[in-house]
Amino acid sequence: MAEPSPVAGPSAEPSRVAAFFDLDNTIIRGASAFHLASGLRARGFFTTFDLLRFAVHQARYLTFGEDLHQIATVRDRALSIVAGRSVAEVAAIGEEVWDEVLSLRIFPGTHALLREHLAAGHQVWIVTASPVEIGELIARRLGATGALGTVAEHRDGFYTGRLVGAMLHGKAKAAAIVALAEREGIDLARSWAYSDSLNDVPILSEVGHAVAINPDRRLRGHARTAGWPVQEFRGRRRAAARRSAQTASWAGTAWVASLVVRAVRRALRRRLAA
Repeated sequence: MAEPSPVAGPSAEPSRVAAFFDLDNTIIRGASAFHLASGLRARGFFTTFDLLRFAVHQARYLTFGEDLHQIATVRDRALSIVAGRSVAEVAAIGEEVWDEVLSLRIFPGTHALLREHLAAGHQVWIVTASPVEIGELIARRLGATGALGTVAEHRDGFYTGRLVGAMLHGKAKAAAIVALAEREGIDLARSWAYSDSLNDVPILSEVGHAVAINPDRRLRGHARTAGWPVQEFRGRRRAAARRSAQTASWAGTAWVASLVVRAVRRALRRRLAA
């Protein structure tokens, strides 16, 4: 279904119109938190075994879409990893990960939509279950208005390993944009929301213009029923794009697994030689 242009129709006061973009698989291919985890692992924050666990979750995410239990598992492990670490240090690593990985994984089609909204004078917000630091970094690099995300507690410049409130997911996302709209004077009936996951139906239902981007099977069916436009930016042929993403992801998992095997072998050889 063709998507209506965000600049079409009667003009509204720009400051009262907003576009809300989900992050993972909507703006960024795959899970942004996985790429941050890879950067943290390279800098000694955690072990190769942890990266293998994250890689398996990343592969499952690309293959099957979001899973609440999976998200909670990754969240808890990630919080334990950053506990006691400097906020400034993690932010600096995030900037490097953007330059090295994330900037190369932006969907051009989604980026074009984001730029259209900015050109129309709309507010543009990234709304993600990922750490708010990732959302704010990507929003800043893409020229967006700002970001809403999951907030990790920190004191005196160091992470505590706990969240401030709940993870920003599902209904929590919808509540967050309603609160933002009240603060900023945004007219949600004139606003837009974009996502790939059925879990974001609450936020999509809060706006006047909901669009499914790169949708999972369940959201695609829901969008068809609701009459929401669907945009596919993963390639000209969805099936080929999906197979490519799955193959690349499982290949990455296999690569990480090989690192683990080699590490175990080296440890065993050292133990036998001692």
